[in-house]
Amino acid sequence: MPIPLSGLILAAPALGALALMVVPNRRHAFVRRIAVATTSVSLAGAIGAMVTYHRASGGYQHELAVPWIRSLGIGLHLGMDGISVVLVLLHALCAFTGVLISYAIKERVKEYYLFYLLLITGVFGVFLSLDLFFFYFFYEMAVIPMYPLIGIWGSDVKERGIVRFSKEYAAMKLTIYLTLGAVVALTGLLWLYAASGARTFDLVTLQQRFAGTPLDPSLQRAIFPLLAVGFGVIAPMWPLHSWSPIGHAAAPSAVSMLHAGVLMKLGSYAIIRLAVTLLPEGAAVWLPWLASLCVMNIIYGGFVAMAQKDLKLIIGYSSSSHMGYVLLGVACLTPLALDGAVMLMFAHGLMTALAFALIGHVYDQTHTRWLPDLGGLAHQIPFIAGCSVAAAMASSGLPGFANFVAELLVFLGGWDRYPVQIACGVFGVVITAVYMLRVVRGTFFGESKRQFSHARDAATPFARLPYVVLILALFVTGSWPKPMLSLIDASVRPLIERVAPGRGRPAGEPITVLISTPVSVEVR
Repeated sequence: MPIPLSGLILAAPALGALALMVVPNRRHAFVRRIAVATTSVSLAGAIGAMVTYHRASGGYQHELAVPWIRSLGIGLHLGMDGISVVLVLLHALCAFTGVLISYAIKERVKEYYLFYLLLITGVFGVFLSLDLFFFYFFYEMAVIPMYPLIGIWGSDVKERGIVRFSKEYAAMKLTIYLTLGAVVALTGLLWLYAASGARTFDLVTLQQRFAGTPLDPSLQRAIFPLLAVGFGVIAPMWPLHSWSPIGHAAAPSAVSMLHAGVLMKLGSYAIIRLAVTLLPEGAAVWLPWLASLCVMNIIYGGFVAMAQKDLKLIIGYSSSSHMGYVLLGVACLTPLALDGAVMLMFAHGLMTALAFALIGHVYDQTHTRWLPDLGGLAHQIPFIAGCSVAAAMASSGLPGFANFVAELLVFLGGWDRYPVQIACGVFGVVITAVYMLRVVRGTFFGESKRQFSHARDAATPFARLPYVVLILALFVTGSWPKPMLSLIDASVRPLIERVAPGRGRPAGEPITVLISTPVSVEVR
């Protein structure tokens, strides 16, 4: 029988990594072609999964099940619902464009792409796994390659020539934080496995068992914070966020694209898929606390981003701020808010991947990311300047981009439950607009500077391809959000009806949210 799309998407980068192990080190062009080919296959599979997903049926589709240790209930079980299809597509887009941006890597090319493809495989595995054992296995597999990718191919973060922190420090801090968080989450997963009495790690089986015989509420309230905090570290949840901005700043551009674009989404996805789905009584107790922490993510992250002068640190703290909106949408646990949270993961992932790719080009041409030293670059690199304006507008929630639709849904869906937190979130949008407009003005506008006269634009179609792909994806999903929202809603509505009865909508009841005349979002 033909391999399901879930297996194809996961196998392509894994086989690419294996192939690189036998390719001679000196054949850099062939190494790059393997990376481009394998990520192209995963991208094609992700697009195919989105197009062929049957929204009316819902549930997990494109499944692949391979038993492994039957006595412990462990097996490779892959599948996608509407939520994971969207995130798989996000990762496929970021991975493909990241491989193209990685053409700037000139040293130890084979090793770089090997670790990069392992990182890609790990993230795909998390989004596709329906077995808790392999979910955790792929989660760790996604974290481990970050250490060598930052520690070897990254760069020290400097301020006026003085090192603020080294790439080794950034790599070590990232690894320690994420590993400690993973240990906390593992404790919760093992406790959940033991308490279930089902002797299986299969997520679908556990969902069915808990639907009939829910876990004791006291156990749910004890296990939920272990999963929420353990996976929340990578979200990143305040105050456990400090590893993230410096990781962004020290990583090479393509790694920053995956770090901010996708890796940070693993935490919020795990909270939705595991903590909220399996432990509804625990969610009812702890989600209000999560909603309060989100405000610190949004406001604190925004103000710190406003104070930064390094371009990567600005986007790094901005990412921490924007992930607060995602966690707030999850905490609201209403159809509109959760639809918006998942769509915001997609939109924010594309936007930050675009921003870090653009910053990488600016740094390659000017050898600085220090905002006061830049200026007037639109004269030398107009295409990059135009793309940066688009990225800034998307980050600021300009109508027409997917970020606007997603944030609006979070605000509308969460107002009745957490009006104070939503009001703070709206204020956070204003903060975002301030620092993003400062970045664009300070980097690209003003008088041309003589020291940057040598800067070269992305002039060839191949060089422009990753930027065009990311901007088009943001614009298309923002201008025509209905297909993606209907896909997300096909999985969000049953989830909420299962874990919070009464908050969902009757099947078939439409949501119509006016976006801008004459564009509207209608999800059935």
